Amino acid sequence: MQIRNKRDFWSGIMFLILGLLFVVLSRQYQLGSAAKMGPGYFPTVLGGMLAVLGALICVAATSKSTPKTELLAVGWRELVMVLVAVLVFALLLPKLGMVIALIALIFISAKASHEFGWRDTALATVFLLVLSYVVFVWGLELQFPVWPSFLTK
Repeated sequence: MQIRNKRDFWSGIMFLILGLLFVVLSRQYQLGSAAKMGPGYFPTVLGGMLAVLGALICVAATSKSTPKTELLAVGWRELVMVLVAVLVFALLLPKLGMVIALIALIFISAKASHEFGWRDTALATVFLLVLSYVVFVWGLELQFPVWPSFLTK
């Protein structure tokens, strides 16, 4: 058995490990049945499905009909910038509200990519701000600050 598509193979391994991790960690909750689901039912079934999907992807990556591909270098700068953007969002949300936190998240994340310019980022920001407001504030009525506290007093 030869791994022909290394990207798919290692993606499949990641899905397999995460799926098994969900199955193992959800064992502490009551499973229930399909008719009367317990709190552990959904993560167990979803983890099992993810593990099976990972195994199928790994097997497909070794097929002779699969074209050969190699792994690309990890973009550490981009990865770190996206993680920093999420951290900044989490830190800004309680103090400065959803609008400022989301703007920071989008602009920091956009800097991680070489494909986004300022115009594209600004358009995405406006669209995502409106969508987030409609979904989270109007639709789900989540209780978090939308604007900075010094503006709403």
